[in-house]
Amino acid sequence: MVSKRKLSKSDAHGDSLIAELPQTKKSRISCMEKTSAEDGPVENDSIFVKLIKTAGITLNAGERQNDIAVDQATFQKKLCQILRKHPFYPHVVQEFVSGLETHIKDRDQFRNCLLPCAPVRGEVTRNLVHSYCESLIKLLLGIETLQPAVITLLLEKLPEFFFDTVGTFGTNFPRLIVNQFKWLDKILDSKDLVMKLMQMVSVSPAPIQHDIITSLPEILEDSQQSEFAREVSQLLKRDTRLTVPILDALSNLDLDAELLAEVRQSAMIIVPAVKLEDLPVVIKFILHNIKAVDAVEVISALRKNLDLSSCILPLQILSSQSKLKSQPQMSSSTSQESSSQNCVKLLFDVIKLAVRFQKGISEAWIKAIENTVSVSDHKVLDLIILLLIHTTNTKSRKQIERVLRNKIPLGCVPEQLLQSAFRNHSVVIKDFFPSILSLAQTFLHSADPCVVSFGSCMYKQAFSAFDSYCQQEVVSALVTHICGGNDAEVDISLDVLTDLVTLHTSSLIRYATFVKNILDYTEKLNPQQIRKLFYILGELAFSQRQEDSYIQDDMHMVIRKWLSSTVPKYKQMGIIGAITVAGSMAAKRSKEDRCSLERTQQSEEHCRQLSILLDLVSYCCEQSPEALALYYDELANLIEKQKGNLDSQILERIGKSVVEDFSNDFVVDLTPVVDGVHLFPVKSLFNLDEDESQGTIVINLLPLLSQNWLGKSDDEMATRNQGKKIVSPECLCPSFRLLRLYTTEQHNGSMEEIDALLGCPLYLTDLEIEGKVDSLAKQEREFLCSLLFHALNWFREVVNAFCQQQDLEMKGKVLTRLQNITELQNMLGKCLAASPGYVLPPAIFDCEALEAAPTVNAVGLVKKKKTAGKKQKSEGSKDSSADQSQMEENPEGNQSEAETTQLEKDTTEKKSGIPFVQLQSYRAFFRELDLEVFTILHCGLLTKSILDSEMQTEAREIVQLGPAELVFLLDDLCQKLEHILIPPAAKRAPFLKQGKACRNIGFSHLCQRSSQEVAQCAVELLKPLCNHMENMHNYFQALITENKEVVDGPRVNIQEHQLLSSCYQQLLQVFRLLFAWSGFSQRENSDLLRSALKVLADRLKPGETEFLLLEDLISESFHYLLNFQHSVPNFQCALTLTQLLIVIAEKPVASWKKDKIASLAKQFLCQSWMHPSGMREKGSQFSDALHTLLCVYMEHTDNILKAVEDISSVGVPELINSANDGYSSTYPTLTRQTFPVFFQVMMAQLENSVRSIPVVKPSDSSEVQLEKLLHWNMAVRDFHILVNLVKVFDSRPVLSVCLKYGRLFVEAFLKLAMPLLDYSFKKHREDVQSLLKTLQLSTRQLHHMCGHSKIHQDLGLTNHVPLLKKSLEQFVYRVKAMLAFNHCQEAFWVGILKNRDLQGEEILSQDSEENDPGEGVSQLPREDPAEEEGDISGSEGGSEHNDDDEETSE
Repeated sequence: MVSKRKLSKSDAHGDSLIAELPQTKKSRISCMEKTSAEDGPVENDSIFVKLIKTAGITLNAGERQNDIAVDQATFQKKLCQILRKHPFYPHVVQEFVSGLETHIKDRDQFRNCLLPCAPVRGEVTRNLVHSYCESLIKLLLGIETLQPAVITLLLEKLPEFFFDTVGTFGTNFPRLIVNQFKWLDKILDSKDLVMKLMQMVSVSPAPIQHDIITSLPEILEDSQQSEFAREVSQLLKRDTRLTVPILDALSNLDLDAELLAEVRQSAMIIVPAVKLEDLPVVIKFILHNIKAVDAVEVISALRKNLDLSSCILPLQILSSQSKLKSQPQMSSSTSQESSSQNCVKLLFDVIKLAVRFQKGISEAWIKAIENTVSVSDHKVLDLIILLLIHTTNTKSRKQIERVLRNKIPLGCVPEQLLQSAFRNHSVVIKDFFPSILSLAQTFLHSADPCVVSFGSCMYKQAFSAFDSYCQQEVVSALVTHICGGNDAEVDISLDVLTDLVTLHTSSLIRYATFVKNILDYTEKLNPQQIRKLFYILGELAFSQRQEDSYIQDDMHMVIRKWLSSTVPKYKQMGIIGAITVAGSMAAKRSKEDRCSLERTQQSEEHCRQLSILLDLVSYCCEQSPEALALYYDELANLIEKQKGNLDSQILERIGKSVVEDFSNDFVVDLTPVVDGVHLFPVKSLFNLDEDESQGTIVINLLPLLSQNWLGKSDDEMATRNQGKKIVSPECLCPSFRLLRLYTTEQHNGSMEEIDALLGCPLYLTDLEIEGKVDSLAKQEREFLCSLLFHALNWFREVVNAFCQQQDLEMKGKVLTRLQNITELQNMLGKCLAASPGYVLPPAIFDCEALEAAPTVNAVGLVKKKKTAGKKQKSEGSKDSSADQSQMEENPEGNQSEAETTQLEKDTTEKKSGIPFVQLQSYRAFFRELDLEVFTILHCGLLTKSILDSEMQTEAREIVQLGPAELVFLLDDLCQKLEHILIPPAAKRAPFLKQGKACRNIGFSHLCQRSSQEVAQCAVELLKPLCNHMENMHNYFQALITENKEVVDGPRVNIQEHQLLSSCYQQLLQVFRLLFAWSGFSQRENSDLLRSALKVLADRLKPGETEFLLLEDLISESFHYLLNFQHSVPNFQCALTLTQLLIVIAEKPVASWKKDKIASLAKQFLCQSWMHPSGMREKGSQFSDALHTLLCVYMEHTDNILKAVEDISSVGVPELINSANDGYSSTYPTLTRQTFPVFFQVMMAQLENSVRSIPVVKPSDSSEVQLEKLLHWNMAVRDFHILVNLVKVFDSRPVLSVCLKYGRLFVEAFLKLAMPLLDYSFKKHREDVQSLLKTLQLSTRQLHHMCGHSKIHQDLGLTNHVPLLKKSLEQFVYRVKAMLAFNHCQEAFWVGILKNRDLQGEEILSQDSEENDPGEGVSQLPREDPAEEEGDISGSEGGSEHNDDDEETSE
């Protein structure tokens, strides 16, 4: 210890130890010789050389090792004897050591003494010397007489090599010196040696420190390990450079648990700062010898500190530097990057070994990840660890799948996390490829769209990141999914292959044979899937100059077979496949033309093949109107998709036929009299070009339709026999769509060639049908329905065509056509109501035939002469698009066109009693609106006063948008956004194939666009949408001010109010659907999200948002939308606004936003919601919306128990004291009709809240226990209030909720509260007694409910009774155990209570109960126990218990 203190006074530098050595030593060191000149034996007269030679070792100079001629033990024994018997002993020992010191001045001779001796293989010594011999120094250290002096000599020599440079083949003298001390049979003073070595550590350079520390475990004695561990753990805190050698040394020691935990904690602290190459050693030590009890805590801390982003950063720096340097430097950076990747791989190898061989590590990792709640706390590390465990531990695979299934929908494991893992750690993840494939296959079977999307992302990332073997397996798995026939799996797998063929065409071509095999399983594919499949095959077949001709041959063969079939489904598949392949061929030819100036022979061949293919399709479709219409639609899609990329010859060939066909078939000159026999008199209607005196054209709709109806069988058969093309009104819209796309492609977007079709009239009939429909014959009514449908679809296609025209007159005509659409839809609703069983002709031809077309009976009628309450209920149902249950019932969208546009019918129509059909089930019979149509929203809003005026052609010079047309557009936009931008877990997966097919009907054009494109389009519409929403806000604010906040004031126009309320609801819904899009969480869409938020923020701070951070943009957008809270006209709008604010606030959530949302939800709950007619809002849709908003309030309030108590103790008593049709003055939404909704939410939230109270720990302080006890006391008080409300509100739904959640509450109390009472009973006796006394009253009421359920024999209620009885009986035993734990078991006593009903009246008929065997005999209960703590009189217990136990404490 003296020497230690002496060393500590010196400077911590390399020369500090040398300064303390004697002067003679310093001089000898300074004049040390470098090397010997020649190899050979050392010959001199020193006593050291003579004695060594005598003992059996020959010393050599130069590069030759020392020779030993005897066994090691013999040498040591002989030398020891020579020294002891020497006449000058013990002085000879000092002289011997001096000779050794002189000998090792020469570096070569010193090296030879540190290296193993070479055995001499002579005839005599062959069997005497072992093949391996220790070094001379180590042999001398084994001699007790020489050991102290040799140790001192070696330690003095060590500083000479502190700054010695060790070459590739050089000798590391410090390491050789330290190695001499390892594994000695005996050390005379081990403690002193270790102390000197530790002192040497404090002054030596890092490499020597590393060697000394890692060698110490082999030098220490067992008794010294703990002291050494404490000393180096202190050193670990002071100098992180020694982390690796210290942890390496500690790993080789046998430490006690307490010391190991202390050192592990020290290592845990330095994890974030340690070097990448040292990280595996640190992790290995932390995972070393973890006990099962501490595993979760240790792993959680490690997971928190271990950040793989620190491993990525050096790689990114190296990558960026390599771009700026020369080629040799780039190769150096590449090697460094490879080294870093190897370090990361080594890190996960360490974790993998721990998972495989250490029990409990895998469970601890999974538990640590499961316990992570915050989305932002999840890391790439978590995903890689789960994959690692899934690969390593087969028993944990189901658990891993469950964790991921739960985390993915919550956004905890987003797709960008997966992409980051593959992008930055592909070397590591490649080892887990079997697990990746297995998980991806499992996820594609999921019903959750988020999980399915994650599985598809796993396939794409695996294909792009791994080698050819993995790519082949991925393609094979995707083909298996497609051939399996499950519609959802087929769609997502085809989407994955489409992405792969777009991004990795050259890689996917190698596996084209696998993809081609899908052609054998096309029977199960729908038309949209056929289109995707042939796009993939076409890209593979025509993407390179060396075409895969076998794929082309197979495709052509299949297409020809389908086209020649008489089965409509196969013909449909053939048309879609042929046009899709034609698109691939045309795109291929266009690329070739750009690559070479001269058209190649191969390109000409493609043109010829394409012409033949199109001729074949056209010929096969001429005899079938549906097939021909599909052919036109597919050609139109081809032109639209290949915009600017189609060969001019192909385009001209298509255009020539379509222009002639459309003009000849559907357009005629306007004449005063129309020849022919028709079902109705022909009349020209909807003409917008009345100022033109001559040359007006007209769409020949009614005569053509009448011709098809009257002479359908004879004419059609004759046409078929003559081989002529059949002209049908079904082809009108498809033919026009093809014509206008061809025209815009040929004339660079100009529509001048066909602009006459926008304002031209149609040949229809007199549409003043009110009161006349019922008098018509069935055939006439159905004909009128078909006529209206064709006219409606014509106008929809006209709006599609001309919606983007900038000319003011053209815009006015487009808006007029929108008004025509809304008018015709009202007429159609009336006609359909009078034509039950009528099936309309299809307008969408690329979907499977409907198995059962909607009829009037299926859709239902709306009678206009209903009472106001019924009317409001019907209207309220429109606004339920935000409600999840409504979305599940109506997958097509929020509201249909007819639902919203029926609001504009005038008052006389409502009073007439005309039945009206909702058109929500007729989506398959309307032409789809394009996304470009919504550019019309840039027009302003037309006020009601203008709507009531004469709207002739002159008035339409004011280009503005009317409310009815706005409702029509917003409704369609909502449906499109809801279909394509599916929020996470917002929609239930469609049931079987039919549900999927029905959901896609009417969205075929939309489905050909990506969700990113649709979101981009919606973001571009945000400015006009904000304008419209501000107009709505201003209107309702003015209305409230004008009527002094009376909703049904005399100045309220009910029709106008309903229309604009519907607009408001749809606008809010559009915003909600857009911002709820899960794609905004992906990195590539961050700019799009910023653009969307900037539009909203600009409304508050114009021109100040350019450089705001994303969080500031979110805050400004939140405040902007919050300003609309005072103008929402109905409860459904209020709910949608709240949901919109939640979606905005979740990006990210801030505490103040959560408070704002809770405050807003409470404001809406405390608001009285009235219809313009003066009736209160009610009905099932209102109840569903109320349930959702109440849940939002409970989830966002900071104190659920306080909120429940406020409603139950303030709002409910006010309701009880009100009239039968009254309501709570504090909570006007709380009525007798809505009480079950409030009661269910409060019971569910109360039970959920108590489950979040932390479980008590024995180590908790008295203050913590008291806080938890007070929390439970408040929860039990709330529970007691709610249970006793059943005495007043005893309806079946309330009883069912109380029985269900009453059991769950008691179970939670047993699991979480009883352990708290065990530890709190002695310290807080009064509080525990009060709590149990309150709970006893509640359990007694639950028992009464059980008796009530049995008496009324209500199966729905009695199903809850057995489990509730069991829980209450367990509660009795648990209270008794708690009293026994606190040595108060004498306070437990049994009483008898009688069965009573809900009001507490005794149930007299108890024969069945009295005859039950065992009752009255057993001291413990069979029925519901009621428990009691406190000084309770025996009379109460004796009079009120029946088969119940009661505990009292005195």
